[in-house]
Amino acid sequence: MKPARLLAALLATALAWPAAAQNLTMRWGNNGEISTMDPHGAFSTANAAVLGNIYEGLVRHGRDLRFEPALATSWETLAPDHWRFTIRQGVRFHDGAPMTPADVVASLRRASLPHSPYAAVTHMIAGIEQSGDWTVDIRLRGPYPVLINDLAGISILSEAWMRANNAMEPADPARGRTAHTSLNTNGTGPFRLVSRQPDAETVMERFDAWWDNATHPLRRVVFQPVANDATRVAGLLGGQLDVITPTPLQDLDRLKAAPALRVVEAQDLRVMFLGFNVSPEHPVEGQPRNPLADARVREAMTRALDVPAITQTVMRGLTQPIHTLIAPEVLGYDAALATPRVAADPAAARRLLAEAGYPDGFAIGFDCPNDRFVNGERVCRAAASMWARIGVRVNLNVMRYPPYMARFINNQSDVFIMGWANTPQLDGFSILNNVLHTRTQQRGSWNAGRTSLPEFDALVARAAVEMDLNRRTALMTEAFGIERRAFWTIPLYREPMVVAMRRPFEMPASPDGRMRFWMARAD
Repeated sequence: MKPARLLAALLATALAWPAAAQNLTMRWGNNGEISTMDPHGAFSTANAAVLGNIYEGLVRHGRDLRFEPALATSWETLAPDHWRFTIRQGVRFHDGAPMTPADVVASLRRASLPHSPYAAVTHMIAGIEQSGDWTVDIRLRGPYPVLINDLAGISILSEAWMRANNAMEPADPARGRTAHTSLNTNGTGPFRLVSRQPDAETVMERFDAWWDNATHPLRRVVFQPVANDATRVAGLLGGQLDVITPTPLQDLDRLKAAPALRVVEAQDLRVMFLGFNVSPEHPVEGQPRNPLADARVREAMTRALDVPAITQTVMRGLTQPIHTLIAPEVLGYDAALATPRVAADPAAARRLLAEAGYPDGFAIGFDCPNDRFVNGERVCRAAASMWARIGVRVNLNVMRYPPYMARFINNQSDVFIMGWANTPQLDGFSILNNVLHTRTQQRGSWNAGRTSLPEFDALVARAAVEMDLNRRTALMTEAFGIERRAFWTIPLYREPMVVAMRRPFEMPASPDGRMRFWMARAD
C-alpha cells in the first residue's frame, strides 16, 4: 500500500474508533436479582448497584468516594438545622421532562414518609420546601452532621411521573407493597431503563441527554442474575458475559491467568457479621424460650467460632478477621475496639452453655442467602459445623436473597448473616442507627436482631446531633462498646472486592460495592 493510502486508512480507522467505542454492550452477570426498581423501595447496596446508574441524588460519590455535587450544584448552612441547596439547571428526566426544584421536594418528601425504607436516613428531616426559583431548603429536627452523607443515597424522581402513575409512596417489596415504580423507572442518570424481565435480564441504555460529561464507551448495559458461581465464571470465560460480581474466590487464579480477562481487586467497606435475634419473645422452634436472649449463650457461640480459619480457608486468605462492625476508612472508627472480643475456646463455650441452662446444647435456625455475599453459603456452613462441636444444632436455611430479606426485615430469623458497608454515609452512625437501635418508625429499620437497650439508644441519639467530631466519635465508640460487651453480633471480616471482566473493558472495583458504569473504560 502506498504511503498516502496507508495514511488515509489509518486516519479512517482513527476516526471510526470513537464512534464504535460509544456503542459497546456490557453484559453484567450478578449473583442475584435486585428486589425492586423503586429507588426508595429498599435501603440496599445490591439495589443501589443497579439503580445508581439510572437515578441520581443531590450529592454523589466520585472515584475516590468523596462527596461531590450532582443534582445540586452547591449548598450552604443557614443555621445548624437549616440547609439550602442550589438545584442544577438543564437536567432532564429520561422521559424528556425537565427536572425542577419541585421534583426534588416531592422526592425527598417521598423518601421521608414514616413507612419508607429510607426513613432511617431521613429521620432528622423536619421539612422540605422550595425557597427560590432554583433553591430547596431542608429544615432539620436539630443539628445533624451527616445530612450530606444521607443525601448521597436518596434518588430524585419526577413528581409529574409519580403522580401520573400513582406512585407518590415507595413500593417496598419486603412488606408486600408494589407499584408502577416496582418495574419502571424515570431518572436523570447516565443510563435509562429499556426493558425489565425479573430473574432474566434488565437492559439499560446510554442516556444521550445526560447533563454530565459522558466519557464511558457503553451503549447498553445488560444486567443478568446468575446465581450459580460456576455458571457465572463459565459465562465470562466463554464470552457470554463481560463482567461478573462477585467473582468466586475459588476461581480467581484461573481467571487471572486468562489473557482475555482483567481482574480488579479492592478492599470492600462491607463488614460481614453474624447476628442473633436476642428478644426473649422471639419463638425458637422446639425451645420453650429463646436461648439467644441470654448473653452467655451469645458469648459461647462467639467463642466457638474460629474466624481466622474461615478467612484462611473459605475466603482463601483474601481477607482478614475484623473485630469491629465498621472498616477503618469509615468515620467513627476507633482502633481501641479493634481487638478480639474473646478468644476462640470451645471448652469455655461449653461451660457457658451449661451455666445458661443448656448443658446438652439446643437447636436453632440459621438463615443464609446463597446469592448475595461472596462465598456466603460456605461461610454459613463453616459456622454451623463449628457450633455443632459445642452442641448447638443448626438448622441451616439456605435461600435466595428476596425471601431471606423478607424473613430478616420481619424479625423471623434466629441467627443470620449480614454485611454492612455504611454507605452512602461512610459513617459509623449508619449501622448504629439502622441496624442496632431499637426499631421505631424512624430508626432501626434493619434491626433484625430486635436489639433494644435504652442506654445504647440514648448514645445514638446524642451522636445524631453532636457536631464536634471528637465528641461524636467518643459517643459512637461508647455505643459500639456496649454492643461488643452484649455480644449482639459476631464481626467476621471485610468482604473481598474482586471484579473480573473481559477485555477491553475496565471497571473500577469500588469499595462501596456499587457498579458505576459511567466510569467504565475500554482499551
